[in-house]
Amino acid sequence: MKRFFLFLAFIMTLYSEAQQRPKLVVGLVVDQMKMEYLYRFSEDFSENGFRRLMNNGYTFHNMHYNYVPTYTAPGHASIYTGTTPSTHGIVGNNWFNRATGKDVYCTDDSSVTTLGDGTDEEGAMSPKNLLSTTITDELRMATNFKGKVIGLSIKDRGAILPAGHFADWAFWYSKSGAFISSTFYGSELPDWVTKFNKEKHYMNYINKGWDLLKPLATYNESLADNNPYEGKLDKDRAPVFPYDLSKIYKDKGADVIRSTPFGNDLLADLAIKAIEKEELGKDDDTDFLTVSFSSTDYVGHTFGPRSMELQDTYLRLDETIAQFLLYLDKTVGKDNYLLFLTADHAGAENPNYLKDNKYNVKNIPSKDIVSALKNFSNETFGINLILDYSNFNLYFDTKIIKDKGLDLTAVKQSFKTFLMTQEQVKRVYTEEEILASSGDDYFLSFIANGYDPKQNGQIVVLDKAGYMQYQATGTTHGTPNSYDTHVPLLFYGWKIPVGELHAKKYITQIAPTLSQMLKIPFPNGTESEVLETLLDIDK
Repeated sequence: MKRFFLFLAFIMTLYSEAQQRPKLVVGLVVDQMKMEYLYRFSEDFSENGFRRLMNNGYTFHNMHYNYVPTYTAPGHASIYTGTTPSTHGIVGNNWFNRATGKDVYCTDDSSVTTLGDGTDEEGAMSPKNLLSTTITDELRMATNFKGKVIGLSIKDRGAILPAGHFADWAFWYSKSGAFISSTFYGSELPDWVTKFNKEKHYMNYINKGWDLLKPLATYNESLADNNPYEGKLDKDRAPVFPYDLSKIYKDKGADVIRSTPFGNDLLADLAIKAIEKEELGKDDDTDFLTVSFSSTDYVGHTFGPRSMELQDTYLRLDETIAQFLLYLDKTVGKDNYLLFLTADHAGAENPNYLKDNKYNVKNIPSKDIVSALKNFSNETFGINLILDYSNFNLYFDTKIIKDKGLDLTAVKQSFKTFLMTQEQVKRVYTEEEILASSGDDYFLSFIANGYDPKQNGQIVVLDKAGYMQYQATGTTHGTPNSYDTHVPLLFYGWKIPVGELHAKKYITQIAPTLSQMLKIPFPNGTESEVLETLLDIDK
């Protein structure tokens, strides 16, 4: 009898140790989501999507990014590495690399090739430019590579960067309508992905078209259906519902799905299939699924934050999340999965909308800024000294400067003085000022956190709040202003307390918090600051 009780105690110990981690972690990133959307659209959400996460999980109301530029690739990298671009190296979606003198795309990798029905360019991707480990990398190593990691997104960068260096797979959408990958992950697509692609799920959504999900009166939080601040999905007609996606498909092909809510639905279909076929959450080796919903970003860029199209996209995403949660309940079990939802950045109000409401700001196309800089250079120095201007970074041709016998420090100061005369510019920082940052200058700290001296420019520009380097319609993001940095963070599921916090927190605290909850090492670049309210989870 004594042996029996010892054996029972041993089994209970093993079971207890197995419960030290959830069976599945799910990371949801909603591209270009402002925290404000959870408030503005709240009355129109169901009880089972965003509201379920907020009412039965933990809500961080004051979560922010702490660097610039606030773009998609740096955002995803920062969420999952727990550090900023100055450390993890993803300093933009694409950027001019000072060290090499070449343009870089965040996930470019010429050493790998496409898997699936995509172009050579679409599939030559990997995480090789990411200089830090991710929480998903650390989980893989902590489980001796038994726990699976899979990354999914419409965008390549939204799938690849969260999944990290050691992922089993990352899949992203191609112009052909198929989800593809690269030889970084394997020699051929898994059979279930090939089958999913052959079924052409995207056509189900295209054939249905895009009309309002709910009665017109529901959309009283948005501007009129046809307003001057939104762009067009169909170049031949005004941006009004309903949209005949079959017609647009004839012109744009399967790529049109990106700029509709149905890109999110298609991705959720793939996520469910991945859980089923890869048997995620089925054993005691914790798996991690990363899902980045990209269509919100495409819709936001095109139509802007006050459009009916954007509101409809979020109402539909609410339903998609509700269905996804129900699927997780049934297949993994309510007590066996840990889920968090956040965003890679937020987004600005359209400046022309603000201007028409008596706020004196405007949009300034980047090409106009480049033109002004080149004219100044030619008029002042008799030659163009500029190699590139992008992501608020100004790069100088140091070879020409040296050959002309010019002093680089004096050149920088001259351009800084000129830039400060421009209407939209608030401040200008040289690389010396950035690298000497003490943290006392609020805006400079954002720039320093996003600055890699081997890759970034010799000058970084900060625009005034409300101004936007973009076209006249829609919106964009990238600044340190709260409208670009303030995003939601919702935790739900395994050992998550019900509650909320309004104190300011930073996106780089997510990954180390997960490390503590999962009892695994921190990602190697993080400063290891955690969300303490989530860690008192045993009470």
